Amino acid sequence: MMIACCGLDCLQCGAYQATQADDDEKRALVAKEWSERYGVDVKPEQINCDGCLSDGKKFYYCSDLCEIRACCVQKELAHCAVCDMYACDKLEGFFQLAPEARKALDKLHS
Repeated sequence: MMIACCGLDCLQCGAYQATQADDDEKRALVAKEWSERYGVDVKPEQINCDGCLSDGKKFYYCSDLCEIRACCVQKELAHCAVCDMYACDKLEGFFQLAPEARKALDKLHS
């Protein structure tokens, strides 16, 4: 597992998988899926990510827009499970979309 700040497993993420395999077909599939799921226009060339906490490239949402990641980075935390405010309102809202993230962080929090 490679846990992102929010509790998602980067190793299971399509963007991470496509980047590591340098697979343009997979990038196109992920862009299409995310565009439909989230109602935004994601382009295949935007599907590049080495993981939430890596020093490498990140999907633009994660690097520039994700409030959860920004909070972790500001607090210099590995992930939200080690935060004094676990689980905050931002996370609770996110967990509605990604219950698997709660399971991962709950394991790390206990």
